[in-house]
Amino acid sequence: MMDATLRTHYDNLLSSADKDARFAAYDAVFAAVQQPVDWAYAVWDEMLARLTHKDNHQRSVAAQLLCYLAQSDPEKRILTDFVRVLEVTKDAKFVTARHSLQSIWRVGLAGPEQRKIAVEGLATRFVESGSEKNGTLIRSDIAQSLRHLYDATGDESIRERALALIATEDDEKYHKKYASVWKR
Repeated sequence: MMDATLRTHYDNLLSSADKDARFAAYDAVFAAVQQPVDWAYAVWDEMLARLTHKDNHQRSVAAQLLCYLAQSDPEKRILTDFVRVLEVTKDAKFVTARHSLQSIWRVGLAGPEQRKIAVEGLATRFVESGSEKNGTLIRSDIAQSLRHLYDATGDESIRERALALIATEDDEKYHKKYASVWKR
């Protein structure tokens, strides 16, 4: 279970009016979830509820935290809840959408089924984003996210899928930008 210090950080992350306390809390909570934790289900339902909170900060934190907690989810709840997390990547507040999108790849660290839904979700967003405002930035984030997941897993199918998506980009400038992520 969450120790008292981490619980205080968690509470501050979600409810502190002090911006500095929220930033410190963010760092502490997300440092803790870099590895599997035993308290994922203690906060899971609360995070799901916050995905549609009126405050965009709450939506962003909830989506990001659920992505990180996927590796602490032996019941594989994320397989059912993923669609709700992915919806936040279309948030009206672009910063919320972007922060959520940049965390989606972490779902894929939880196992093969989770990797499949993360890659499919990112691929779907890549296609959809072509006509969206900030679409090129979204696509760039997706190319980078797929690279992160590939680097973490070594799953060659991720690289192949990413390159196939990038090949659909008609604008040479952006095609080169997305492809550059894979040349490192």
